[in-house]
Amino acid sequence: DSPIPCSRLPESPSHPWPPHTTSHQGQACALSLKVLIVYAHQSSSSFNAAAKDAAVEVLTAQGCAVEVSDLYAMKFKATATAEDIIGTYLNADHFCYAEETKLAWQAGRLSDDIVEEQRKLTEADLVIFQDKKAILSFTTGSQESMFSANGINGDMNVTLWPLQNGILHYCGFQVLAPQIFWAPSHVPSELRGTMLEGWRTRLQGLLGEEPLSFTPLDCFDKEKGFQLKPEVCEKHATKEFGLAVGIHLGKPLPPNNQMKAGV
Repeated sequence: DSPIPCSRLPESPSHPWPPHTTSHQGQACALSLKVLIVYAHQSSSSFNAAAKDAAVEVLTAQGCAVEVSDLYAMKFKATATAEDIIGTYLNADHFCYAEETKLAWQAGRLSDDIVEEQRKLTEADLVIFQDKKAILSFTTGSQESMFSANGINGDMNVTLWPLQNGILHYCGFQVLAPQIFWAPSHVPSELRGTMLEGWRTRLQGLLGEEPLSFTPLDCFDKEKGFQLKPEVCEKHATKEFGLAVGIHLGKPLPPNNQMKAGV
């Protein structure tokens, strides 16, 4: 459980699959910028709570308007059910959540809790979950070496791919490199303090950071089931690594593809 973006929002017509890819540069925090932190942890004394509080403090000091969705405190219902829709269904006998919520969204019949979280997302310039940025901020229970290519938990880049590409990038966010606090419960308090100070320092320039790179939509052929175009494959035929973690062309995965910008 950690301060990461999450929601059960239906697919918006403005972000159809596949997602579009943007390359806008980051911008410095200004008085008009709004930040949404979606926070999920049961304990107010946890390291995750401290990371959330640090983000609120630093970003507020920069002039940002910061709003926090505390999912546990809100008792937010994370499951996707028919209760998310007000009124009648298009097909109650064969209920399709994606279709029904799309129609309910268009007609203004989504439940109040979803509408409220959609409002927050719409207004936010930065989400600590086109020109909206998102960042995953979380703790681990294991040390960093255990999330390596040879580690027992596997490569963290592989773990992050479905979250950062399949959810955030899919929804149209510019995804910033994740903020990972490695095993804070297993290190001395002094090191936890150092972790938080590093987070505070990063927050000072967070909105100006270059986002992670994802394969542009125009690299794929729609008529062939969104496969990579032949010329793209030819261009990368002699390269050592694949394009991305999930689009690897049968080659070794590009190092730190989901951990650092510009790789």
